[in-house]
Amino acid sequence: MKVLQTTLLVAVLALISTTAFSQSGSGFGITGGLNYGANGNYFESAEAAAKDPDRNIGYHVGIFGKFGNRFFFRPELIYTKTKSDYADEALDISRLDAPMLVGVKVIGPLNVFAGPAFQYILDSEFDGIGINDIDNDFSVGLQIGAGVNLGKLGLDLRYERGFSENEAKFINTNIAALPNSRIDTRPDQLVLSASIKF
Repeated sequence: MKVLQTTLLVAVLALISTTAFSQSGSGFGITGGLNYGANGNYFESAEAAAKDPDRNIGYHVGIFGKFGNRFFFRPELIYTKTKSDYADEALDISRLDAPMLVGVKVIGPLNVFAGPAFQYILDSEFDGIGINDIDNDFSVGLQIGAGVNLGKLGLDLRYERGFSENEAKFINTNIAALPNSRIDTRPDQLVLSASIKF
């Protein structure tokens, strides 16, 4: 019985302390982190990345607002730079992202969220190959993820996938990996973010 009381007391204290340190209330802040894009299968892509750590790694930085406490709305404006390798060449895309996330605090500092992400492509470049414009500069995707907030600091991991079909067309394509002179430029990535709320 004493062991049960001690375990219950420790669990209650842990819950109180994590709740006390969890990020709460509305506010604004800055965020940034790493993006990892997959070309096809994530596991095959991760195996290739283990051999070449820079492969398919990008970054993002931006601002966000958070409105609400247990249930919240989190709009963001993010500059994102992504990289995808095809046939030892890199497709670099710079874009503005505007995720509109709705979330809920699950327990203590843990929260889950999801929502549409609007993307506007600023620039695209493919090493060694002439590139025409990407079909659509503006596209829509979905982000879904989970995060932990400790005080003013936050850390989250999300999955992002583009809904809108979007292709890049190439001019000089004597590359076996690009037989159709097109590749799908929709986001398909894992996003790791750190944030601070003011």
